[in-house]
Amino acid sequence: MAEEFQTKVIPDDLAGQRFDRALAQMFPEYSRSRLKSWILQGFVTVDGGEKRPRDLVSGGETVSLRPAEELGVVSAPEPMELDISFEDDALLVVNKPVGLVVHPGAGNLRGTLMNGLLHRIPCLVELPRAGIIHRLDKDTSGLLLVGKTLQSHTALLRMLAAREVSRSYLAVCHGVLTGGGTIDAPIGRHPVDRLRMSVIDNGKPAITRYRVLERFAAHTYISVELESGRTHQIRVHFAYRRHPLVGDPVYGRRMTVPPGCDDTVRDTLRNFRRQALHATRLEFSHPVTGDRIEVEAPPPADFQGLLEVLRRHSGRRQQL
Repeated sequence: MAEEFQTKVIPDDLAGQRFDRALAQMFPEYSRSRLKSWILQGFVTVDGGEKRPRDLVSGGETVSLRPAEELGVVSAPEPMELDISFEDDALLVVNKPVGLVVHPGAGNLRGTLMNGLLHRIPCLVELPRAGIIHRLDKDTSGLLLVGKTLQSHTALLRMLAAREVSRSYLAVCHGVLTGGGTIDAPIGRHPVDRLRMSVIDNGKPAITRYRVLERFAAHTYISVELESGRTHQIRVHFAYRRHPLVGDPVYGRRMTVPPGCDDTVRDTLRNFRRQALHATRLEFSHPVTGDRIEVEAPPPADFQGLLEVLRRHSGRRQQL
């Protein structure tokens, strides 16, 4: 990131606004949170002096900004086969397979999606999290959005925060749901097990909408839409409703065996050892052209195999 000073005059039509909000409009290529951090670190001056983020501006002041180089997680580029569903100069959408970790962390410094992205597009090293806009759990498959430039990355993050990125998922849960609905329950860190999330009164607002696609003998195939993006949101919300996702190793329960099932059904359910969750669709406005982008990806083979086994069993049961 360049370290030269950028100088601009605050327009009169921003008079009366908070300094950090005015700055975000003057420098749209940077996120407001990043600009606020730079203000607090002294990288931004106003008429040669300093202002707090909450101070109001009058218009006409001269702002000098020196972007600070930010060091993220050190990731080495690694050659990796990536399933790219959409790509242009501003962004890409990758279809993440089951088992691929998105971001490096303790015990996962190599072999992550970030490593693969840095090999494919070296300039992503200049962006926070290598341009990755949101995340999926290791064993959740599906579509992930990546900004390839600072401008598109910032714009996409703002769209995500404003709920202007539509994310659709497919899932299979335990139990037979009678119909679709909405789960509106706050999510926060579990009070005892800090590695899990849970529905708690002082959690962050979380809203999940769902509709039934198919009902089986003891399970339901559902389509899910997120209005918020809390950690493990879909998994936590359906476990809270006592319909955890099939195979979920953290929020699941003892395997539900359909009445009269054979060994094929029992073995399929027993061997499905990851949450039955797939990010199937993304819809958003292109950050540069404004065009509406819609990307879809079918669920992987193990997910489709689970559905076929449950369908066959339900069909045979209805014929009896």
